[in-house]
Amino acid sequence: MAFWKPDTIAPGSSIDRAVERESADEGTLLVLGRESNTSLYEQRQQLPIAKHRRELLYLIETHQVTIVVGRTGSGKTTQLPQYLHEAGWSAGGRTVACCQPRRIAATSVAARVADEVGCTLGREVGYTVRFDDCSDPKITRIKYLTDGMLFRETLVDPLLSRYSVIMVDEAHERSLYTDIIIGVLKKILKKRPELRIIISSATIDAKAFYEFYNTNSTGQPSQENVAITSLEGRMYPVDVLYLAEATSDYILESVHTVMKIHQKHYPRMRNTIEMLPLHGSLPYEEQKRVFEPAPKSTRKVIFSTNVAEASVTIDGIVYVVDAGFVKLRSYNPSTGMESLCRAGRSGRTRPGKAFRIYTEEGFSKLSANNTPEIQRSNLMTVVLQLKALGIENVLRFDFLSAPPAEMMIRSLELLYSLKALDDYGRLTIPFGTSLAEFPLDPFLASTILNSHRFKCGAEILTIAAMLSVQNVFVVPSGQRREAEEERRKFAVEEGDHLTYLNVYNAFIRSNRSAKWCYQHFLNHKSLQRAVSIRNQLSKYASRFGIPIQSALRSHNRDNSDGDDDDDMDGDDDGSASCQVRKCLVSGYFAQAARLQIDGTYKTVRDNVTLHIHPNSVLFQRSPPWIIFHEVVETTKVFMRDITVVEPEWLVELAPHYYKHESRRN
Repeated sequence: MAFWKPDTIAPGSSIDRAVERESADEGTLLVLGRESNTSLYEQRQQLPIAKHRRELLYLIETHQVTIVVGRTGSGKTTQLPQYLHEAGWSAGGRTVACCQPRRIAATSVAARVADEVGCTLGREVGYTVRFDDCSDPKITRIKYLTDGMLFRETLVDPLLSRYSVIMVDEAHERSLYTDIIIGVLKKILKKRPELRIIISSATIDAKAFYEFYNTNSTGQPSQENVAITSLEGRMYPVDVLYLAEATSDYILESVHTVMKIHQKHYPRMRNTIEMLPLHGSLPYEEQKRVFEPAPKSTRKVIFSTNVAEASVTIDGIVYVVDAGFVKLRSYNPSTGMESLCRAGRSGRTRPGKAFRIYTEEGFSKLSANNTPEIQRSNLMTVVLQLKALGIENVLRFDFLSAPPAEMMIRSLELLYSLKALDDYGRLTIPFGTSLAEFPLDPFLASTILNSHRFKCGAEILTIAAMLSVQNVFVVPSGQRREAEEERRKFAVEEGDHLTYLNVYNAFIRSNRSAKWCYQHFLNHKSLQRAVSIRNQLSKYASRFGIPIQSALRSHNRDNSDGDDDDDMDGDDDGSASCQVRKCLVSGYFAQAARLQIDGTYKTVRDNVTLHIHPNSVLFQRSPPWIIFHEVVETTKVFMRDITVVEPEWLVELAPHYYKHESRRN
């Protein structure tokens, strides 16, 4: 394993020689485990943004839109909302909003700013992310929220009248809802000229945003409604080192690099490593651990997805090991398939040393920016919500980067098949309008809204909650066989969805016991979160008049021999299982596949070849017809979260979508 830095370390030199150049600093990989004695006030004054305070407030006062370009660490995310709050932009019950593309950024930054303001999180400073609202509309004056939640607020308040300033942070990531919010805010500015918009990022294409918002046709500077300003960041020296030769295993090479760096500074204490994960779906309590000081003589190593690239700033980062991968969601409109895949990306430098697990030549071939998410995503939710806002002709909406027309057309077709749109492309009432308000993707939300037809609302709410969390099953190192044996106790031959239902019901019967979860290799925190999400989804269902009936209990009342144990375990509750599975088909009919002679599967309408994921309870089986929740692309294109269905259900429940297919079969 060899790294080199141009003009510093010769090609072919070993990582040991690269590490030799480091100081004996007890820094951590990604996090330095020590506390600062500097007060919060002093820290604020030392940030690069502090010297620009008056200039920023002047630009925001005199322009509708201010574009702020500032490197990571300049303080724009934490300080700018505070400057606005201190300058009176939150007076009179108004609120300053800062929207983020990731929930982990919204929650962690809100906690930091609450500390700096000196208030309890959720009062003057709060946050709102999906399924977690830590704010008070009467008290909160600085609010951090995800771009998706800000967009959802437009469904209730189209002009976002409670906000005086809206800051769209990390705009360079070009997330799906960031692009939509940028377009919606342009429309709102025409109705609310007093509203102020801030577009900020570390590496933004300022010209594109300037041209998008600029309304000055006179050419005179005095008529400008958009201003651009730049902030310097922390200018610590950064050494970037690359592999001299390409590796065949980026992850393994990353682990080796971590251990080499650690052993250089702790040759006699090789077990003093605290390893912590950091990703967007991690519960908030676990996310907070990465910001806490490490124990004495301990190096903290954080294994993170690209959420740490720009969305989160962690004090004391010294070393970064960049494997060069990012998880991207990609949608193919010709097949209607949306998949998760890993792709190469360009790394971002950090103060200290950055070890890139690829060659410099390989780095030069990576694109500087990812394709905007709106051009590679399923747009069903976007189309649905734009129509709920009253934007009927979504093809003419003013996008910063317009999505392919084929994606829009496919989304309209699917929404029509779900019966969310009528023959004229308008939202149906009440189904379409209710679907737009549900905080779930349209496929899953449809199953909840349809559940009253199948008298299985209780089961569908549980399944929806379980699909909204990750890593329910735990497989500890060296205990794979034991974990598999425990998992089989919950498994149902009809598939993963009903297996999740069994797990949840058993967890509730255990009184939500952490010990019980440990014994059965289940993630206690994920199940606790599923309970919370289910309660919130239940409130939505009640608001839309959806009765919460149980198919299983209804079936058991009709059969005196039933034991009413709330488990889906085969023949005893076949009728209940059938009701739940038909309800799932009513939402996921477009994601149906049938078995082929060679053991693979093909989607029913578009003939895309797929495979059952190894984690599915159906992996060793070959049911002839199935539906699936999502597709993940690694070595193959895998289906995840699968349920066995009957082919006649597809035509029965989605006649518009499968009318051609039914003639062919």
